[in-house]
Amino acid sequence: MRAQRLDFPGANGNNLAARLDAPDGPARAYALFAHCFTCGKDVFAASRIAQALTEHGIAVLRFDFTGLGASEGEFANTNFSSNVEDLLAAAGYLRTQFAAPRLLIGHSLGGAATLAVAGMVPEAQAVVTIAAPSDPSHVTHLFRDHIDTITAEGEAEVQLAGRPFRIRKQFLDDVAEHRLKEKIGALRKALLVMHAPGDTTVGIENAMNIFVAAKHPKSYISLDTADHLLTKRDDAVYVANLIAAWSERYLRD
Repeated sequence: MRAQRLDFPGANGNNLAARLDAPDGPARAYALFAHCFTCGKDVFAASRIAQALTEHGIAVLRFDFTGLGASEGEFANTNFSSNVEDLLAAAGYLRTQFAAPRLLIGHSLGGAATLAVAGMVPEAQAVVTIAAPSDPSHVTHLFRDHIDTITAEGEAEVQLAGRPFRIRKQFLDDVAEHRLKEKIGALRKALLVMHAPGDTTVGIENAMNIFVAAKHPKSYISLDTADHLLTKRDDAVYVANLIAAWSERYLRD
């Protein structure tokens, strides 16, 4: 495996930190990976999945959304729309510097953003969601105790995964405006929905909503006892191997 540290301008001009994992030989396809809410490109699930996919000849670009990880910008100024725009910028960067992404993968809220952007990446032939919400507003349950404060005062500091983040009212307003059902139904791309039935962060009903809204070809794979963040190595490798096997028929030249 070859790994490159890269950066490219995001939607708002901030420099976004990225990493490209590629097979030792020529890549048979390029994939774009969107990480989970408030995570980063180096979160365990993203790194394990990307590295495992290289063993199947797929190069994977993963990056930190604006205001997260090593990327520039302020997280408090971001929202679901800016995540979608960052994903489009990443797809454009791949397109001009390497090859357009033919496989799109999104984890948790990154999965919702991937569904929102997939129709705007014409080269993408296959889309994968992992533990994704069917509606981006679902993420607000993570800080539901602070919503009244955010609404009244315009912002609040919340704890997410043990770290402080400042959430502003514009974030709430933005996620409330997005509806994915129509975009999922109009994908016209192969879709793989992956979800654990016992996911306590994003309930299994979200996977059902995505699957029902999608047209064929579509597939669903249960992740059994995996947790939301795929913190167990075996779960992350299992996901990567299944993505590689499933996507092969859609990535053929």
